[in-house]
Amino acid sequence: MSTVSTNQPEGTPTWIDLGVPDLDRAMDFYGAVFGWEFDVGPEEYGRYTMCLLRGRKVAALSAMHDPSVGTFWNVYLATPDCDRTARLVRENGGTVPMEPMDVMDQGRMALVRDPVGAQVGLWQGRAHVGCELVNEPGALLRNDLVTADPEPARAFYAAVFGFTLDGNPDLPGMDFTFLRRPDGHEIGGIMGVPGAPSAWGTLFEVADADDAVRRAREAGGTAADPQDFVYGRTADVTDPFGAVFTVGSPPAG
Repeated sequence: MSTVSTNQPEGTPTWIDLGVPDLDRAMDFYGAVFGWEFDVGPEEYGRYTMCLLRGRKVAALSAMHDPSVGTFWNVYLATPDCDRTARLVRENGGTVPMEPMDVMDQGRMALVRDPVGAQVGLWQGRAHVGCELVNEPGALLRNDLVTADPEPARAFYAAVFGFTLDGNPDLPGMDFTFLRRPDGHEIGGIMGVPGAPSAWGTLFEVADADDAVRRAREAGGTAADPQDFVYGRTADVTDPFGAVFTVGSPPAG
């Protein structure tokens, strides 16, 4: 378990949110799967709703949904200077479809695309630092980028955020690279998968992956059967609107 009360170091996945066409149904689904409670925002802000675990923010849901871009969990990487990071994105082959903007007193954000087409957010926290709980059941555990073209992505994130790139001996035969901050902390990874669309994924920790899959199916989602993995037991879940995420429980013992 980790409690977060200050802005995360640059490049750390710090916030996640999801726009949905039916907020009430989304709250029913995610409440059933993770035990979240919800603080629903005002209509003028798309009912931007904080998802709470033991009273702390772990994610957000929103009625602001653009069907033309699909339904997916947005990942935001921490930055101390959103404008500077957006400039570095452009200088290193990315684009900035949503320019840096203030979000009231909460922070400053932008949406960018890397050179392989994956979207990721930037978050410069002020009143809102991002996820207040991570690395425990019902909260964010990690984010990884999956792409068919990993080399440009690795070069891009290393240049923009100063990440170092390390191979993973635990996954022989897989094209996986750890992304590490300058202080050595692992913030995620890049997985090369032939034919895969470029996208950042979201993994939530759960106490029991099989039970989480059962609850997701009962609540109207679909899910693959859980599989044992070197780092635990995981399964991909699709919510009622088509957003995909992964649940994972720690290895037995």
